[in-house]
Amino acid sequence: MKNNLLDTKDYIVFAIYFVIVAAYGLYIYNKKKSESTGSKDYFLAEGSLTWWAIGASLIASNISAEQFIGMSGSGFKMGLAIATYEWMGALTLVVVAVFFIPVYLKNKIATMPQFLHQRYNGTVAMIMAVFWLLLYVVVNLTSILYLGALAVSSISGFDLSFCMYAIAIFAIIITLGGMKVIGYTDVIQVFFLILGGLATTYLALNLVSTHYGTTGVLEGYSLMTSKASEHFHMILKPDNENYIDLPGLSVLVGGMWIVNLNYWGCNQYITQRALGANLETARGGILFAAFLKLLMPIIVVLPGIAAYVLYKDGAFQAEMLQDGSVNPDRAYPVLLNLLPAGLKGLSFAALTAAVVASLAGKANSIATIFTLDIYKKVLRTDATEKNLVTTGKISIVVAMILGVLIAPHLGIDKKGGFQYIQEYTGFVSPGIFAMFILGFFWKRTTSSAALFATIGGFGLSILLKFLPTLTDLSWLSGMGFSVKNAAGVYEIPFLDRMGFVFVFCILGMVIISLASNKVKAEAKGLAIDAKMFKTSTSFAVGALIIIGLLVALYSVYW
Repeated sequence: MKNNLLDTKDYIVFAIYFVIVAAYGLYIYNKKKSESTGSKDYFLAEGSLTWWAIGASLIASNISAEQFIGMSGSGFKMGLAIATYEWMGALTLVVVAVFFIPVYLKNKIATMPQFLHQRYNGTVAMIMAVFWLLLYVVVNLTSILYLGALAVSSISGFDLSFCMYAIAIFAIIITLGGMKVIGYTDVIQVFFLILGGLATTYLALNLVSTHYGTTGVLEGYSLMTSKASEHFHMILKPDNENYIDLPGLSVLVGGMWIVNLNYWGCNQYITQRALGANLETARGGILFAAFLKLLMPIIVVLPGIAAYVLYKDGAFQAEMLQDGSVNPDRAYPVLLNLLPAGLKGLSFAALTAAVVASLAGKANSIATIFTLDIYKKVLRTDATEKNLVTTGKISIVVAMILGVLIAPHLGIDKKGGFQYIQEYTGFVSPGIFAMFILGFFWKRTTSSAALFATIGGFGLSILLKFLPTLTDLSWLSGMGFSVKNAAGVYEIPFLDRMGFVFVFCILGMVIISLASNKVKAEAKGLAIDAKMFKTSTSFAVGALIIIGLLVALYSVYW
């Protein structure tokens, strides 16, 4: 793309964003640091975050370059169906707020490995602590860092390495302030993220309307639905080329639930935002995040569909090409480069805010698990509170340095960031979720069963991934469980594969637990009672509104 340099007005807008975030972060740090300097306060901001700060922080940590670039690219390629990750995520957040968060708070859980130690034993907790650290650094942190730098570089014209270093340093500065600084600066990050994102969507819809000789965003949207009606279906049919990514009803009743419940309910990176609050505040924040999730497809999917409509009618022919073929992930940067001076700086700030907030949240979670679950329990059991905070800060810097060093060598951009993260976390999500869900609600689940879910689930995921190279799976196509991929080979869709592995893990865990002679000795059920799951009237009303909106959306765009 030729027109990829920022104007003076864009730099001014971006500078305003940077100064506001930095100044507010410094203000929060100075205001709160005298109140408490303990490790739990540093890592969890215990009792300091309001419901709106928790909700904003959840979204800021969740939305990054893989959504802006990857989901817009998926919108270009497959349409609104990709929005199921966002809309089903909203419903999942309601479930997590009602059933998961009360269990964590009642049992004073600070980290996910701590939950596993309390529910199972130290071996399970330590294995998963090491595993989560590797996953967060090698897959999540690196992909966010690299894709974010790639997007910023394509828009600003700055060198990729420079963008990566600058983003990493900005994220480190925010993260070193602890969860309080992250939580409250995330409110500003989300403000820029949504405002800049909506500006890009506004431009995209206007481009469609003016391209066809009319004006207005509503007219642009109407033209999109008529010119690309196939891009406005949430439930794909087996003959759709994208069915392998979003296999029909599995997005409503199958593997999509495992993806979302594991991500939003069993993930240190996400649940950490709510673990330091009381139940009412935590639920309020999660509900606020659920409403914001409903808004996200407008920001990250519609621009991609708009680019597709324009491309199909002859626009952006050269800009969308990469190595001689169309690259859907170029859709969002192409649109950003058409923004007028000033507005482009706002969208640039939005993208940077999304990347920095996600990096800060991920780095803080890495530091929390390493410090509280490995350093304190194994390396230095007599560590003081001050020593724990210092160790956390050092691990933040080390994790970010590792991310900068590893990211360029993973070929993330070749696979597509969103797909990259989903695929590699999807190998372990079914087993982890099975381990958590039975650990929550079935006291007889043993530590041996938990280890089986982790190791056996991962093994079966690998087997099913490579099964098409070993045998012909065309016979499953009649049941809708296999479909031809781009190479003409029948394979099991990703979400269905996760569903099969989850069922396998649950059955295996039940059998192992019932057969074990240690069932009574290991029945470490958590403190749970029915009253925990009772919600306030305001929360119930909000949850019903979200459910009603989702029913309406899926009914209209089925």
